[in-house]
Amino acid sequence: MSRETDLTRLAAAELADRIRTGDVTATEAVEAHLERIDDLDDEINAYVTVCADHAREAAAEADRALEDGDDVGPLHGVPLALKDLGSEKEGIRHTYGSALFSDHVADRTAAIVERLENAGAIVIGKTNTPELGHKGTTDNEVIGATASPIDTDLNAGGSSGGSAAALGARMAPIATGSDAGGSLRIPAAACGVYGFKPTFGLVPDDGRPSAFGRELQHTTKGPMTRTVEDAALMLSVMDGPHSADPNSVPIDIDYLDALERPIDDYRIAYSPDLDVFPVAEEVRAVVDDAVEALADAGATVEEISLDHGYSMADLSEAALPAYTSSVLESATIVEEAHGVDFWERSDEVSDSLLAMLHIADEHGPADVARSGIVRTGVYDAVEDVLADYDLLAAPTLSSADVELHADLGAEAWEWPMTWPFNWTGHPVASAPAGLTERGGPVGLQLIGRRFADDDILAASAALERERPWNYLYE
Repeated sequence: MSRETDLTRLAAAELADRIRTGDVTATEAVEAHLERIDDLDDEINAYVTVCADHAREAAAEADRALEDGDDVGPLHGVPLALKDLGSEKEGIRHTYGSALFSDHVADRTAAIVERLENAGAIVIGKTNTPELGHKGTTDNEVIGATASPIDTDLNAGGSSGGSAAALGARMAPIATGSDAGGSLRIPAAACGVYGFKPTFGLVPDDGRPSAFGRELQHTTKGPMTRTVEDAALMLSVMDGPHSADPNSVPIDIDYLDALERPIDDYRIAYSPDLDVFPVAEEVRAVVDDAVEALADAGATVEEISLDHGYSMADLSEAALPAYTSSVLESATIVEEAHGVDFWERSDEVSDSLLAMLHIADEHGPADVARSGIVRTGVYDAVEDVLADYDLLAAPTLSSADVELHADLGAEAWEWPMTWPFNWTGHPVASAPAGLTERGGPVGLQLIGRRFADDDILAASAALERERPWNYLYE
């Protein structure tokens, strides 16, 4: 195995340390990952755009900075993959996952990308996403479907599927994602990586022309990594208030300090199905084992019922108006910004997005208002649990066998157990829990109190030490 290939096995923190000490160069790190993309991405289909020339130039600059003795950031020289939705990089193609924008080039750089680049990260490419990130699987009219590196017959999940697949296939050590209904956590589970949805407001979003498009269905950007330490490192760079985001908050959290924190005094509530989700037995078995590992690490774990009082039908019917309206809001913003009409050019738009926009048109403000009542009931139920426990644990997905080109249809609400926490705004991570006997990837959600994101990192790090998941990237 070549030295370059070995570099793709390193976590971002270790890679950055080796670059700072001169053991390897940023150029070697970038070339190793570009080689990996060349070797694997025809099968995985994680990248919409690979910006090799830009990455090589940035790597050469990074190497010169070290030679000159400059102070460098904690991610200096580390390749970074950007979700092709929200994570704009000026001068690089940005498609929103839509064929309508297959030739669009971003004229601005998003705040989180600026922060990651200021910390030394090097943008290596843009990763695949469903059109406007509207669904929980990654497939679009631009480059097609993205496969899970665990099993290429399975979908990578969505909407940050390209980022998760790139990580799991070792085509990037870190990546950005965003989450409006599980878009960080669904693909993390489907690709065997770690995805973190921060408390709403911690990581700023300076999106324009509208700065107010995230409240209806709490939407946030966040890190995707292979290790918990790398997620903490990315959060330490990405978070903090920003004048362009009216929702950003000035909360100071020491993410990295949480990594070595013992969890002996943690009380963790475990809900195997959030009361109503149809969790497959094979998924339940894997999650049971992962939760037991938290107990082995010292935590007190108790199985509980959320007692929210709603059926699956109640929840999904309440979710539909708010979620589809948020997608319609996103489409409207894109149309206003770029002067396009999704309906006039419907032959270039995915059928599933058109169907969702049609559903949104059928719902009015009264429907959205009524959904807020159920949303509040779920919020109160989660708050009641977290009044007595430090964390809530639950599966990320109810099954582990969604095929590459699957059309989930009615199962779209039953498969991801993620979207209730976009209602509530709580921080949530999805950590790799293991594989089913058939080899399907399973994720474990860890939900914390708002602005107690460090508690999730502490428990995630303990789980990773107790049940390491790096075997998934062999």
